[in-house]
Amino acid sequence: GISIVLTINIISRIPQDLTLLFEQFVKGKEIAFQVLNLAIIIAIIIIVTVLTVALQGAERRIPVQYSRKVQGRKQVGGQTSHIPLKVIPIIFAQSLFMFPLIIMQLLGKSGGNGIGGTILKMLNQSNWCDFNEPIYSIGLIVYIALVIAFAYFYTSITFNPVEVSERLKERGSFIPGHRPGKQTAEYLQSVSNSTIVIGAVGLLIVALVPIVFSGLFGADVSFGGTSLIIIVGVIIETIRQIDSKVEQRHLTGIFSK
Repeated sequence: GISIVLTINIISRIPQDLTLLFEQFVKGKEIAFQVLNLAIIIAIIIIVTVLTVALQGAERRIPVQYSRKVQGRKQVGGQTSHIPLKVIPIIFAQSLFMFPLIIMQLLGKSGGNGIGGTILKMLNQSNWCDFNEPIYSIGLIVYIALVIAFAYFYTSITFNPVEVSERLKERGSFIPGHRPGKQTAEYLQSVSNSTIVIGAVGLLIVALVPIVFSGLFGADVSFGGTSLIIIVGVIIETIRQIDSKVEQRHLTGIFSK
């Protein structure tokens, strides 16, 4: 319920943001610049949206083979399955940056011009990538570092290669080409690390493209990459839940062929 409320709140601001972009970059310009600016805006929106959808549905599937066992005169087992590794979320770093700003707003303070005010301006995404005040872009570097750090932290608490390896060994299953035990754990760790890097880079592109565009060209809109990730994630998860409920009643689901 909370996710849907957040999604509707973000979607409700999209028309206002699109109107602001149109008035700032298209309205009143020469025809050539109108067409060029409109094409750039549409291209950025489409590329970021497609990349977000791809990342939300992306997962690394590690094949698992179950050993065959003889029961009586029959052989059982030998089936294949997979271990899914999902792309990590980016919301943690965003929330950590927004927390001090929200606290200062509730206290009715802007931070002033001292060290505290400078730090708060570094945490504000609207001040990043501004050539007139490049010092505030330090917050962007910290943001990228936090995204990568939280990616490793989130994966470490949700996916333990040693534990997964031991579970596979107890069930008599294995990953083709890798011995059960330590070798399997090392392989799972390497796959996990590569998935984290690819996922973090992809999500950073989605999150940073609107930020860089806003900082370089002064497009002050509330709709950004993180908001798009929330919208796409909630919509896809809602559709999947509806799909599962529908298919339980032997009906055709939304994602069914």
